[in-house]
Amino acid sequence: MSYYLSKRLDMPFAAAIEHVTKKLAGKGFGILTRIDVQHTMKVKLGVDFKPYMILGACNPHFAWRALQAEDKIGAMLPCNVIVTEFAPDKVEVAAIDPAAAMGAIANPQLTAIAKDVRLLLQEMISEL
Repeated sequence: MSYYLSKRLDMPFAAAIEHVTKKLAGKGFGILTRIDVQHTMKVKLGVDFKPYMILGACNPHFAWRALQAEDKIGAMLPCNVIVTEFAPDKVEVAAIDPAAAMGAIANPQLTAIAKDVRLLLQEMISEL
């Protein structure tokens, strides 16, 4: 089983971030964090890296249910979605597969929630 869901798109990097953010919102996810990996690597290590953004996506309804089922699950939240440029105007969008990530936790209630979130993320990826 893969630990992520992904799709490649033909569009500029900044436009892809905006597009993904809107699609996530349509599935009930907000963006809690944005980590500009390219900028961070340049500032912290002085190295060049490709455009790479980590979006910390959260669906409050499902996060609440997950926290009720397993209070330490916060260590695995939010759901990370990455947008990375692999060639000019060509990006890949990848999202964590919550069912794979949370599969190590023996909690049937959490497993069901993770499968529901996985479905939403799969729909978002397919609609890009």
